[in-house]
Amino acid sequence: MFRQLYEGIKQSVLAGRITPGAQLPPTRDLARQLGVSRQTVLNAYEHLVAEGYLAGTVGKGTFVSKILPVAATFSKRSDAHPLRPLSARGARFIGPEVALNTHEGPPKAFRIGMPGLDLFPFDVWARLEARRWRRTPHELGYSAPIGYKPLREALAGYLGASRGVHCHPDQVVVTSGSQQALFLIASLLLDPGDAAWVEDPGYRGISASLRAAEALVCPVPVDDQGIVVSAGKSAYSDARLAYVTPSHQLPLGTTMSLARRLELLEWAKANRAWIVEDDYDSEYRYTGPPLASLQSLDKTGSVIYVGTLSKVLFPGLRMGYMVLPPALVDAFVQARAILDRHAAIVPQIVLTDFITEGHFGRHIKRTREAYGERRITLLEAIDSHLGEHVKAGAADAGLQLTTTFVARRDDQEIALRAGEKGIELRALSQFYLDDSTSAESLTGLVLGFAPIPIKDIRQAAPALRDVLDE
Repeated sequence: MFRQLYEGIKQSVLAGRITPGAQLPPTRDLARQLGVSRQTVLNAYEHLVAEGYLAGTVGKGTFVSKILPVAATFSKRSDAHPLRPLSARGARFIGPEVALNTHEGPPKAFRIGMPGLDLFPFDVWARLEARRWRRTPHELGYSAPIGYKPLREALAGYLGASRGVHCHPDQVVVTSGSQQALFLIASLLLDPGDAAWVEDPGYRGISASLRAAEALVCPVPVDDQGIVVSAGKSAYSDARLAYVTPSHQLPLGTTMSLARRLELLEWAKANRAWIVEDDYDSEYRYTGPPLASLQSLDKTGSVIYVGTLSKVLFPGLRMGYMVLPPALVDAFVQARAILDRHAAIVPQIVLTDFITEGHFGRHIKRTREAYGERRITLLEAIDSHLGEHVKAGAADAGLQLTTTFVARRDDQEIALRAGEKGIELRALSQFYLDDSTSAESLTGLVLGFAPIPIKDIRQAAPALRDVLDE
């Protein structure tokens, strides 16, 4: 109680509600007014005197210190501007064009970018972690910025077998999610003003990282074969980097053709440019085995392969990785250390056990089957309830699918209306670099299915139809 009183008087002094020199009530009087013991008031006054807010004189009373600066300087600012402006670099980290989406509350139809948390074997994870804690890991000190070596070995083996990635464990750098990897890439490889291709429509997170690095973000269109390399070369011939999602383009879901992959690699070789391959959810392909990576075709060390475990395990793990050309490893490891030293070590150790003991492979197999069923349910629901309004795009991979409107409509307004009805989805136009709703851009809805139970998909589809009807 004395701390509550102490805090109340302190804030009143700082806000100027009690001015310098003002006399406070005697301790007995204030105790009687507040219905507390005198000792409570004495303790509060003593703390405030010790910290310089009050001054007491025996026989005269207790006063607000006269030597405090003008109280108004402490008052709460009525505006949102800092006392001093952000640096020009700092200003590039704020604003709607660099804002990233977050999720709140449990998943509901049709949340995108999420795995099915109801399918993750948390009991297995808890058992593996408890086993490690029974014998405290010696690695609990500061760890190597590059990442836990057994985990890097496990990831290198997995990527080689499943994605055809050519790498040594020493080329694998563990990051706190793929977003950190993209930030490091933009910061280390691009100077202010350097041009970088991004898919349009595409992942907004890369645009945020590029803008923060003061690079020139260059939108390049995407067609049914992936990024249109010829358009990029024509419009931004001197680009230093290209960001692509070749296995499963976000958000259109297309796969980059072999011809387009070879064309992109040839451009990078000729222009000494970097290619960032974001392989964010390639494990989930429903019409055949996962496709080989773009990195597996690279002969000149142009491709930086970026992966995440958020889409396979759970986003809260915050674990991703980069496979770097050997010449870049030392620089990125040092930058990784400056940024936050290293990723949390205990999750790395547990994840290593999860992979090496076979749980990872079994989890992917189980979730691929479950997501496949949820995907079919969503396609059937679109056909049954939404076919009058939308048509489904490529749906053979990933955790969500994109629909386009049969007749052009304001997809952002529809997404807002759906949210008011408890339906969570994303407008396709929001994936364009400038949130464009011009005639050149597609409009539609991006619908997630991976985290949504089948019964919820079936229930939400008619409700979405009602929104579209309205």
